[in-house]
Amino acid sequence: MQKITLGLGCFWGPEESFKSKPGIIETEVGYAGGTSAKVTYEEVCTGATGHAEVVRLTFDENVISFKKILDLFFKMHDPTQKDMQYPDVGTQYRSEIFYETENQKQEAFEVLDEFNKKLDGKIQTNISKIKNYCKAEEYHQKYIEKNR
Repeated sequence: MQKITLGLGCFWGPEESFKSKPGIIETEVGYAGGTSAKVTYEEVCTGATGHAEVVRLTFDENVISFKKILDLFFKMHDPTQKDMQYPDVGTQYRSEIFYETENQKQEAFEVLDEFNKKLDGKIQTNISKIKNYCKAEEYHQKYIEKNR
């Protein structure tokens, strides 16, 4: 099993899309890439923490490849938008691949380069080592209660 954490705008839609893919064992929404290991949704929304909204995937690489996940990632959002996914605007909605291993880092740059050629060099996606990931438990619970 491997994990990968992806920022592609508001995390709810991408989480639902990834859940249905064969080989995705678990999905979890949260925040990553900021200055603190524990943040709230409200803090992330200020833009001061440096976090992105993310979907963390646990996947079986024997069923779905890392490159296939990245192919889906680039097709699920507009990677040419900087710090937003319309209509959501702010650094927390940026496009970012948070890798866990050097192999993931290398493959992420390869896939990004392929898509960047197709999109005339307009991709704004960042590639970074995972840091300060925290699960969006509090916000997630509020969302579930609100939508019952």
